[in-house]
Amino acid sequence: MPSIGLVRYGVVPEVARCELLEGVQPVRGSALVVETHRGPMLATLLEIARPPVEPGQQLAPAQFHMLRIATDEDQQESARLREQALANCNDWEQRIRDWDVDLQLLDCEFTLDGSKQILYVLNDRGPDCTKLAIQAAAKGLGIIEVQPVGSEGLISQPVSDGGGGCGSGGGCGSGGCGH
Repeated sequence: MPSIGLVRYGVVPEVARCELLEGVQPVRGSALVVETHRGPMLATLLEIARPPVEPGQQLAPAQFHMLRIATDEDQQESARLREQALANCNDWEQRIRDWDVDLQLLDCEFTLDGSKQILYVLNDRGPDCTKLAIQAAAKGLGIIEVQPVGSEGLISQPVSDGGGGCGSGGGCGSGGCGH
């Protein structure tokens, strides 16, 4: 049975259970590439989950799976994409104003493969989140996910049969979350 580790990923950090590759023994603090609900992301291993001591108990299933130990190239690509995302933040702030969307941009990041940009915004998940995702899609600005953040941290995605966040095809911006 593969090991499960707790990993932290994202500019606005999230912690999740991740199935580790068999035969690989990462240690606390190891940089990993994990497949998340957003796509591949650089993550840090916080700890390897210990099996429950009580009979009949099992570890909760992993939410993601490890792709590999992060290479120097992965780390360099992550740094390059971080710089690109930061450079794009001013453009996104201007678009938010131009499109009259009631959101405050907190931060931006890309998935490790550069295929999706995540926009962290201060707001509840709602119509303005959807509006931003739709406007971005209409302007051909690539795949974005609008991730609301509140006082308690990330605002989780509503349960829908499609899954995914704003602009991802299964959440806000697609009608999948009811907005």
